[in-house]
Amino acid sequence: MKIFTIPNGFHVYGIILTILLTATLTYPQPVKKGSEFCSQKKIESSLTPIDEINADIKHSYDVLNYTLNLNIYNCFLSPYPKSYTASEVITIKVDSVLNSIKLNAVNTSIGIDAVGLSGVSFTHANNVLTINLDRIYNVGEELDISINYHHNNISDEAFYVSNGMVFTDCEPQGARKWFPCWDHPSDKATVDITLKVPATVKLGSNGRLDDSVKIADTIWYNWVSRDPVATYLVLLSGKVNYNLDIVYWESISTPGVFIPIRFYYNNGENPANMESIISEMTDFYSETFTEHPFEKNGFASLNNQFPWGGMENQTLTSICPDCWYESLIAHEYAHQWFGDMITCATWADIWLNEGFATYIEALWLEHLYGYTSYKSEINGNASSYLSNNPGWAISNPEWAIEPPPINILFNYAITYLKSSCVLHLLRYVLGDEDFFEVLTTYANEPGLKYKNATTDDFNNIVNIVTGQDYNWFFDEWIYQPNHPQYQNQFYISQQSASLWEAGFLAKQVQTNTGFYKMPIEIKIHFATGSDSTIRVMNDVNNQLFYWSFNRQPLSVQFDPSNNIVLKTATLTQVPPMPVELVSFTAETRGNFVMLKWNTASEINNNGFEIERLHPQGVDWEKIGFVDGRGTTTVNQFYSFTNFIKDYGKYSYRLKQIDFDGSYEYSNEVTVNAGLIPADFALEQNYPNPFNPSTNIKIALPKTSEIKLSVYNTLGELVKIVTQEILPAGDYTFEFNGFDLPSGIYIYELKSGEVRLRNKMVLQK
Repeated sequence: MKIFTIPNGFHVYGIILTILLTATLTYPQPVKKGSEFCSQKKIESSLTPIDEINADIKHSYDVLNYTLNLNIYNCFLSPYPKSYTASEVITIKVDSVLNSIKLNAVNTSIGIDAVGLSGVSFTHANNVLTINLDRIYNVGEELDISINYHHNNISDEAFYVSNGMVFTDCEPQGARKWFPCWDHPSDKATVDITLKVPATVKLGSNGRLDDSVKIADTIWYNWVSRDPVATYLVLLSGKVNYNLDIVYWESISTPGVFIPIRFYYNNGENPANMESIISEMTDFYSETFTEHPFEKNGFASLNNQFPWGGMENQTLTSICPDCWYESLIAHEYAHQWFGDMITCATWADIWLNEGFATYIEALWLEHLYGYTSYKSEINGNASSYLSNNPGWAISNPEWAIEPPPINILFNYAITYLKSSCVLHLLRYVLGDEDFFEVLTTYANEPGLKYKNATTDDFNNIVNIVTGQDYNWFFDEWIYQPNHPQYQNQFYISQQSASLWEAGFLAKQVQTNTGFYKMPIEIKIHFATGSDSTIRVMNDVNNQLFYWSFNRQPLSVQFDPSNNIVLKTATLTQVPPMPVELVSFTAETRGNFVMLKWNTASEINNNGFEIERLHPQGVDWEKIGFVDGRGTTTVNQFYSFTNFIKDYGKYSYRLKQIDFDGSYEYSNEVTVNAGLIPADFALEQNYPNPFNPSTNIKIALPKTSEIKLSVYNTLGELVKIVTQEILPAGDYTFEFNGFDLPSGIYIYELKSGEVRLRNKMVLQK
């Protein structure tokens, strides 16, 4: 049973309070989604690119714990300075032999006063703190290093102070501005934070409140995180006269154990609605993924220095002033599982945080209102992405080393919306049973829980749970930009009095990305008023599917439930497509021409007539026939060989013929074929004698300027048959003597120094 604790100490059963609040209170709903709040906060909170100092630091150790002691008493008092003094002890485990360590510490924000314990000296330059150790440490050894430091009185977009409120905001790399650390999401460590503040201040941080000691006008809060925290998720949020409510959630696995969920809020705000639903939300997330993973949780509304939305600090989420919106809370609270419990290993994997939280917003709506509400949310995410797609991939492996600018890393259309839709696509591909088992397995994997995950880690979980290789899904949807653009076609054909055939051609036409392999659904509507939905795997482009029915199909619908939400699509009805010719080529081998062609699919294909056009011809001639395969959706390969005697340029085409006699021509292919003549030649005309025309054949061994002439026996020029430049080859020219008298004539081939002559007889 859940128990709600109100500030004056009275305890009320949660179910009774929920009924009371539902009956008496109304709450404003945000115009923006929780994911949009989150993205806006992360983009607008720091417009400068990430300064990836870590790229220059060889990481040779693992941080186990940060113990911080901060005196921020004066930060809460006018004139509200941003300066404070602090001490820190870092416990590390050595990964490779070392005698010094490097930490991130921004010079403009932090000044180092001294180091101790295993640290003996230091240098602090270019935002890197180098600490020299008292000896050489070997792999596996643990050591403690103490650091005394101070924070300067500057605004640095990480440590915020104003009018009695102090808070931190660190994503992606702000922790280095308020305590020295190895500031990278992959190195999670426990934290132990003690803070000295005025007695009027309530203050929250990571983990459990281990102790608070009040002496006179001062309180020392000691917050301890049992579970490792990424540095960008370490926080403190405190304010003079902060309001605090606590809801206790009862553990599902251990009844009687209660987890405090703390609500810090400003005067004039009312978080009662969120307080009333947080237990149900915790139940749902726990049952869907894994039980609530931390020893406490909470939310803290901040001031106008944090106007943008929410930040999922581990066990204490920051939200903008009076932003007690259900969508925002659903999104940020989901991060406690995906982002905090399992943290992205690199900034190339940030979609594992933001895509999951955005998707879980839709799951929460499904839990409350059903699948239709879930799908409406996903459709909205997809529509917004399609309208605002900047054209890059969800993840670029190079970002693991050199993160991109903030407005790329946290781009709303890509990192939030498209990523959430990709999880929906994964659900569609796997089916609900496997998909939710994947989420549960991922959340409970010992190598990832309370640790870090890469995209490959999640990919591997999918493969393990399903027993199949889904690398292709991640390759196309995570590492490939943009989305498929379908221009599909379908046909309906009556085969007999009681038999119909419907065909569907899946065709993607995008040029700004690769092909997307996906299962697709085709819905066929029949004249009987019934319909059938067929699911097939579309694993190549221009893939033809066809089905036979004993009832008349009227229409075809692609993706009727819009499950492939990341796409554009058109569907056009076309006449039945007998053959889809993929390629048709010709190559020469001496006197032979090898014709090759293949088809992706065939319908009622009787076969192919092969036709040839002679170099000097005008009419196509049939030179052969190759049987077709009837109807098939499997690639078919064909060949035909043609012998060529005379060298020249030959053209070929295919005449594809259906069983019903209808036909269609292919494109033409042209090749130079035959043996190139060894020398100039002028052959005897044929026929000879002739009346009134005859053919004269010549051979050219190379490209030549030629003149073919006819003379009478007196040596007088009668006619020039042709005068032109021709490439090497064999040529035949017609000579017509209709206007000449009978007699003997001499025909001559002249090219440069070459002069060849023959006689012919015109006999009328």
